[in-house]
Amino acid sequence: MADNHSVKKDSSKKPHQEVDGSPPSALSPQPSLSRPSAHSPCSQRTRFVLVRPSHPGNIGAAARAIRTMGFSRLVLVQPQHFPDSEATALAAGADDVLDRAVVVPDLVSAIADCELVLGCTARRRGVALAEFTPRAAAARVLTVAPAAEVAIVFGNERTGLENDELMRCHAAVHIPSDPTFSSLNLAQAVQVLAYELRMAQLAGSAEAAPAVPARSDPPATAEQLEYFFAHLAQTLDDIDFHKGRSPRTILQRLRRLFLRNELDQREVRILRGIFDDAQRMARLAAERRVGLGPPSS
Repeated sequence: MADNHSVKKDSSKKPHQEVDGSPPSALSPQPSLSRPSAHSPCSQRTRFVLVRPSHPGNIGAAARAIRTMGFSRLVLVQPQHFPDSEATALAAGADDVLDRAVVVPDLVSAIADCELVLGCTARRRGVALAEFTPRAAAARVLTVAPAAEVAIVFGNERTGLENDELMRCHAAVHIPSDPTFSSLNLAQAVQVLAYELRMAQLAGSAEAAPAVPARSDPPATAEQLEYFFAHLAQTLDDIDFHKGRSPRTILQRLRRLFLRNELDQREVRILRGIFDDAQRMARLAAERRVGLGPPSS
């Protein structure tokens, strides 16, 4: 799934220390169990995904941004240049994040085991998704991350996330910047989301957020949902649901419907069982038509 030449995993490395080496001030807040670090559940289960980043400096700056907020998991989808000396320079000491960065060939691979995927977009696209502010997104992450994998996805510097990439996300995150000058650097956008997550952890937003009802079955992962949507599309073709019309619009609407309802793994299995039966009945009907032959004149 990943490029083994670009992936380096070393769980024995210690978190990067402050580069200036100065002792903490007596007036500085001292570490405590209430202060989330890179070892908190949210930090351990949240990954920041950069899709097709074109400038290695932005990779390094993004690594620095998440490291300062207590996060360390960086996933790169088809980076143009990585590893790169410019990434190292702009990381400003967050070398542990770069060393452990995972390089994958596509977004599906980056989010396959995630149960919540949020796509950051600078502008509204032709894909209707639930939309969060960074602060609301952080509160949502904290309700999920203690028990499940979460991905926060950022697009290419020039084009952002494409529609088909956004369609793989459960919701969109929009930074409410000045509409007359809304352009944010990729690393700046990463910093905003990492900061809001940090503040949500410090404020205990998981307790303040609306309670999520307990579920008897775990939520479906992104990978399981992609297999589900492929099965759904094939089933609709097999039963001739589209009647010659383009399937794109209806499949987009059905994808939004199912993502909005956050299917669990048992629900996916039930629905796929229904698809299997529908496909079987379609095959039997087709065989019956062939057996009957053309109508007699």
